Amino acid sequence: QVEVVESGGGSVQTGGSLNLSCTASGLTFEHYTMAWFRQAPGKEREGVSCFSATGTKYYDDSVKGRFTISRDNAKNTVYLQMTDLKPEDTATYYCAAAARYRAAAPACRSPSDVRYWGQGTQVTVSS
Repeated sequence: QVEVVESGGGSVQTGGSLNLSCTASGLTFEHYTMAWFRQAPGKEREGVSCFSATGTKYYDDSVKGRFTISRDNAKNTVYLQMTDLKPEDTATYYCAAAARYRAAAPACRSPSDVRYWGQGTQVTVSS
């Protein structure tokens, strides 16, 4: 049974920082492209950042230079460091084990292809 669990959301003011963590179990973690998606009310779910099994990374243009994705295969954990947060970053953030050995960019652009989702964690940025 696969389980994906996020933690670390919260509320901050504009310019603040948050760190998200996500641990996946029940799968061969190092084989998976791990992903962070987000969904704001009334909007579609969008890929924020992905980290492939082969080490490539993808960032959506809206977060480049502000967010950093990393992973620790020994801990089955992927992280998202978010800095210089803006109100438009407000959303529910979902961790996903997207696909086995898929390149980072395609994985982030295809939420419909995600294999396993976490339950989501809320990030709220106030102005």
